[in-house]
Amino acid sequence: MAINSNSKKDLEDFKGYILVEKNFSEHTAKAYCSDILSYLIWLGDEGCEGADFSKIRDYLHFIQKFDYKKTTIARKIASIRTFYKYLSRERKIENNPAQNIISPKRPKSLPKFLSTEEIEDILNNINISTPAGFRNRAILELLWASGMRVSELSNLNFGNLNLENNEITVFGKGAKERIILITDRAKTYLQNYIETARPLIAKGYDIPPINDNSPVFINKTGFRLQTRMIRNVINETVEKIELPKKVTPHMFRHSFATHLIENGADLRIVQELLGHASISNTQIYTHVSMQHMKEVYDQTHPRA
Repeated sequence: MAINSNSKKDLEDFKGYILVEKNFSEHTAKAYCSDILSYLIWLGDEGCEGADFSKIRDYLHFIQKFDYKKTTIARKIASIRTFYKYLSRERKIENNPAQNIISPKRPKSLPKFLSTEEIEDILNNINISTPAGFRNRAILELLWASGMRVSELSNLNFGNLNLENNEITVFGKGAKERIILITDRAKTYLQNYIETARPLIAKGYDIPPINDNSPVFINKTGFRLQTRMIRNVINETVEKIELPKKVTPHMFRHSFATHLIENGADLRIVQELLGHASISNTQIYTHVSMQHMKEVYDQTHPRA
């Protein structure tokens, strides 16, 4: 079924909006645009600008037949609501038909994290004998030391670094700026990468001189390293050491927060370091910590 030409243009503009103005990660933007594309295909020639509340509700009834998980349905609804909020902002529609759409309650699940031993095992099994390998070690050291999102790390420029004070400025969701702290070990790996490994990674390519807008982490052709490559690095190392877990870059963030809480860090400080808008998002890690505490208690207490 063909997509209405106006709707197709709206989707293209929407993608630019969520990537540039909303600062969505590439992964999230791709998911949202895929959701909207499916919706527009279902609408066909009718187009999105003429749809009303009942039309959106009909679409949501339609996708129920595919037995999506509640989390997927919730994301699809969030995509549609964000899309129509954008159209309303751009005054392409008079009334927002999606503002009263209610999302299903998402099942609460505790974030998975790695033990310090598992993280050190991953870090120590990265081959640092090559420039790219040393870069990869520096990347994972930073993820573990700072709790930053993988998209934030990929977007780092030299102007964001204040290594003299062990500080890095990052731009999180919604382009919100915050300062994160890093350990001396992570700083040392980062400095050594910049001084020795980075100039050799794209050997043979004409790389511009470093300035404040230059990407910190680059690929073999000298362009900014994308998040997909960072995920591949983790997957290869986890497979190598046969760790019986599916490990993602975000697990380093979860592990960072969980271990800070376990070691007595103030919840507000962890909130600032993670860049959470609400402390309720940070409190999930106290639950993780309690769960871990119970597991240790059950394993070690003679009467447990």
